[in-house]
Amino acid sequence: MYVFIMRHGEAALAASSDATRELTPKGCQESQQMADWLSQQRPGMDCVLVSPYIRAIQTLKAVRESLILPDNAEVLTELTPSGDSALVASYLHVLSTQGYQSVLVVSHLPLVGYLVSELCPGQAPPMFVTSGIACVELDQQTEKGCLLWQTSPAQLAARR
Repeated sequence: MYVFIMRHGEAALAASSDATRELTPKGCQESQQMADWLSQQRPGMDCVLVSPYIRAIQTLKAVRESLILPDNAEVLTELTPSGDSALVASYLHVLSTQGYQSVLVVSHLPLVGYLVSELCPGQAPPMFVTSGIACVELDQQTEKGCLLWQTSPAQLAARR
């Protein structure tokens, strides 16, 4: 199973709480660009997991404009910045046994880096820029993952 781990887009700093921070126009645009690129790599996803925080939900909304996704996204409280990466990884392993081929996870720092490390034993948690995406191939039999690639809006811009 392929797990596409995405950090939310750039968000405003001012808000009544961390959970209510909204995407900036740049955050929407970069998330859309990443989704355009990802649609060429992997045209559709079987499952979507998203943080309940506003900026993650808004990122998913921007991504939906370019990427074929299931109608329903599963909102997981464990996908918040201080969520439990081991619990999320366990859930992803369960999804892999249920026949899912590709899962999109939209979350936050530091969880996104810790999740990559949790799925890929021996892998240091990578840093994610806003709207950055990493792809982990998860082996159902060994339950171990391998980080295949990681990219960012700036890297996509440099390729043009």
